[in-house]
Amino acid sequence: MINSPVMSKRLLIIIHDIFMAVAAWFLSWWIRYNLDFPFPDMKTCLSSIPVIIFLQGFVYWRFNLYRGIWRFASLPDLWNIFRASILGAMLIMMALFIFTRLEAVPRSILLLYPIFLMLLLGGPRLGYRYWKDKSLKFTDNSDAKRIFILGAGRAGEMLAREMLRDDSLLPIGFIDDNPELFRSEIHGIRVLGPITNLSTYISRHNPEMIVIAIPSATDEEMQAIVKITEMTDLPVRTLPKINEMMTNKTSIKELRDLSIDDLLGRSKVELDWPLIQKGIVNKKVMVTGGGGSIGSELCRQIINLNPKELIIFERNEFNLYRILNEFSAYETNISVRGVLGDICDQIKLEEIFNEFAPQIVFHAAAYKHVPLLENEVREAVKNNIFGTVNLVNTAEKYAVEKFIFISTDKAVNPVNVLGVTKRLGELYSLSKNVANTSFSVVRFGNVLGSDGSVVPAFQKQIENGGPITVTHPEMSRYFMTIQEACQLILQSGVMGRGGEVFVLDMGKPVKILYLAEQMIRLSKSTANRNVEIQVVGLRPGEKISEELFYDEEVMEDTSHEKIFLARDKEVDLQTLQKTINKLEHASIKYQQDEMLLILQDYMPHFKKTNNIVKLPKVN
Repeated sequence: MINSPVMSKRLLIIIHDIFMAVAAWFLSWWIRYNLDFPFPDMKTCLSSIPVIIFLQGFVYWRFNLYRGIWRFASLPDLWNIFRASILGAMLIMMALFIFTRLEAVPRSILLLYPIFLMLLLGGPRLGYRYWKDKSLKFTDNSDAKRIFILGAGRAGEMLAREMLRDDSLLPIGFIDDNPELFRSEIHGIRVLGPITNLSTYISRHNPEMIVIAIPSATDEEMQAIVKITEMTDLPVRTLPKINEMMTNKTSIKELRDLSIDDLLGRSKVELDWPLIQKGIVNKKVMVTGGGGSIGSELCRQIINLNPKELIIFERNEFNLYRILNEFSAYETNISVRGVLGDICDQIKLEEIFNEFAPQIVFHAAAYKHVPLLENEVREAVKNNIFGTVNLVNTAEKYAVEKFIFISTDKAVNPVNVLGVTKRLGELYSLSKNVANTSFSVVRFGNVLGSDGSVVPAFQKQIENGGPITVTHPEMSRYFMTIQEACQLILQSGVMGRGGEVFVLDMGKPVKILYLAEQMIRLSKSTANRNVEIQVVGLRPGEKISEELFYDEEVMEDTSHEKIFLARDKEVDLQTLQKTINKLEHASIKYQQDEMLLILQDYMPHFKKTNNIVKLPKVN
């Protein structure tokens, strides 16, 4: 007795397919004898049926014909039916030849039988799928939400197909700019025309939602699409970008609200994953600041590259707990070691390098908040310079294979404490490139959603009803996603041979005012779409625009189109070391003004007069 509904259905499919094999065999003889009944040699036909059932059943099992779900019958299922029919016919003829020398068996049966079997097996499957896909046409779907799909490509077609199987969403039209598709139909759904006529189509067909199904759209294309759709006041959903999708499958479960990433996102980054994995696999990898936004994402991507061991070095106790707790749910044999410590603690670093012997170090730990560090010069220098010096020297001492210093665009022609301290970190890392250890720098701009990023700050202001505070109407920044930044860091890391400054292609700079306007438009709450934007003036240490290269740096292409090489003159280690020694002396005496003068003396572009500003007290 079969209790499982799945097993009951499978048994019915087996019975159906065996019956169709017998029917195809009988039909082949009947057609062969011009529909006469009873036909000649009918006894031979009937006596062969046990052979048909046994051999054809074996072939069905061999090609897994019972595993296919009729509801989703597709070309692979038809291909299996084709192979099962041809092979079954060949085996049957071989068996009959062995037993009867094919006596009284017309040779035309060898051709007719597989043809009829393919029709009798494939026809019901496709018919059932067609009936289920079109079932919405024959049932009451008045409660289904009427959908316009923007994009009649592969993603749009797959999305429409899945919506037709769902009883909550009803696609009523495609919108696509391809003139070759106008007035054509996909799964019975009309391609209405270009997106420029969207308002006209909405007035005619009354959709309740718009879904953007163009995962390959560039940021410019998405901006143009959103600009048109936001004038409709209809809710808009979208599929993830290609580089965010885990598979090539398109599903209504993937639909999500539009985010600022969709407007500032970029084209898919093609990485040399075999090369990256080759550089990481079976290596002991250490990430400083591994609990932060950049560091934690680096750890997530590194652990998927099968390192021998991942050492997460983090000063913030909660951040370390959070990332370790996340990795505890991973099903992996990779050793993940969490270390609570400070890169300014040389004794701790010596102990960790001696115990774990890391082979690759990604240095992501840093203070990064521009206005705050303007008032905390000593702490910025301690963490961003002295900490980096400690780490570089320890890596050199313990012969680490590769050291990758993660820098920022603010290190180029710096006007703030963050930028100048990161620049000295760059220079010290490059100056220590030695035979046993290669030191490289990766420089890039702002990361969407990172700790301290403007995006979370704007989101909070919008949630509170505003206003959004923008420091200058012309201020612009480079942006990329955390995932893309970390992927390119890994790519740069394996490319580095020592002494390089890798600069990530950040695309075009984005005005912060535009960013604020778009985030207001994308707000889920209609009430929040009237949030005011206030221009409050530049904060201490801020520049209107950032740069990625020094004028004296020679920009060169690399083997990756999204990564450039900045060639600079050789670092004068002696002068740099004297500057660091002076900073250490001033730090001991807590002379912040003196520390500013030392930094300015070493880097004249960094000009600060009344740099120590009093931040407002928080009650």
